Amino acid sequence: MEKRKYRDRAEENKKAVAKRRKMIKAMTVKYKGGKCCVCGYHKCSAALYFHHIDDSDKSFGLSLRGLTRSWARTKAEADKCVLVCANCHHEIHEGTTQLPTETLVEKSRDNGEG
Repeated sequence: MEKRKYRDRAEENKKAVAKRRKMIKAMTVKYKGGKCCVCGYHKCSAALYFHHIDDSDKSFGLSLRGLTRSWARTKAEADKCVLVCANCHHEIHEGTTQLPTETLVEKSRDNGEG
């Protein structure tokens, strides 16, 4: 009897990882309010990004590859972020849009600064 090898199950494993990443993203989007904190966009979760308020506090990115960690680690990293749509995210980085003041005030209170 021949033993099964990783390559025999590679496609199954890839699908399982993709499914888990999608589930973690959905949980994280819901945890962060489910909509862009700037404009309120909520139609497509693939268009929602996690923007780190302070890049120096960033342990890892919450892009697709970052969603392989445990829920506890993902949630802790999400606490350092705000949820924004793709357009607002690009505008924030370009400097044409700023995060709402209440978002920054809430974050500073969470860090014990306010």
